[in-house]
Amino acid sequence: MNYPSRHLSSLLIVLCLILISGCKEKEEGLGRYGMMDENTPDYAAVAFMKSIYEDKNINRAVELSSDSMARMLKRYHTNRNVQRHIVNLRYDTVTITPQGSNRVGRNEFAENATVTLFFSGQYNDDKVEDLRTVQMIRDDGLWKVDRIDPDHFM
Repeated sequence: MNYPSRHLSSLLIVLCLILISGCKEKEEGLGRYGMMDENTPDYAAVAFMKSIYEDKNINRAVELSSDSMARMLKRYHTNRNVQRHIVNLRYDTVTITPQGSNRVGRNEFAENATVTLFFSGQYNDDKVEDLRTVQMIRDDGLWKVDRIDPDHFM
């Protein structure tokens, strides 16, 4: 092999590697337009609920939970049981969005937060809409779900 053909083959290999690395599937963002900041309690609450309704198991939800919530989730073993008994909302398909907050100030120094989530989806071909209030705590710099409360007015 002479020098130009070796240079050309090296260039071709580098180009193929660049193309292959660009084909990685990007994880879908959360929130409106998929641009929610990952270091907010809203992001952690939505990620927790999406893992309960969209993942095959509860492992991600357990990671996003406080110790007491994680123990409770593990007792129910499956996503369907968690939907039925802890969240008390069942869906076949669901869209989860955080309600606009009127919080003043920054939550980067807060140790706990309250996030209201709006659920809209289908269950047995019926449209179901509901709210849940999620109590969040900061644990080692990460927001974790501590408690889920139903909306008493809906």
